[in-house]
Amino acid sequence: MKKCVQLLLALMLVLGHAYGQESFPSVTVKNLQGKDVDFSKLIGQSGDTAVIVSFWATWCVPCVTELDNINDVYADWQRTKPLKLIAVSIDDARTSRRVKPFVAGKGWHFDVLLDENNNLKRAMNITDVPYVMIIKNNKVVYQHTGYVAGNEDELLEKIKNL
Repeated sequence: MKKCVQLLLALMLVLGHAYGQESFPSVTVKNLQGKDVDFSKLIGQSGDTAVIVSFWATWCVPCVTELDNINDVYADWQRTKPLKLIAVSIDDARTSRRVKPFVAGKGWHFDVLLDENNNLKRAMNITDVPYVMIIKNNKVVYQHTGYVAGNEDELLEKIKNL
């Protein structure tokens, strides 16, 4: 019985790390202009605005597909509720120089940050991409890993219900 309780507590700690968390790691990432951005402060400044954070990479086809599909409806979503989208690239130092022209070529209309050393990804305990979370009032209220067509519809429903 004691081992079951310990196992359950360990699972809750691991699985519940990001979900419902009220503070975010003070990890410095860069924006596409090369300026340092403190992730925790950025999220803290969002106030009552829902923030979608998507961890992605240029080499991740499902990531790019998901962000393309979200970009297509992002302006409509913003008319539904106050909303901000932040795409965090986990491309390493070798491939991160491709991110800015890649984003420009895609015509994405949202903020993109660079996590070249994966410090934010590690601090958030994220193992796979694509990984998407919705943050509202400084708390993770929704998250999922992977992408299948239609995930953006599920995201919109979650946003509408906030």
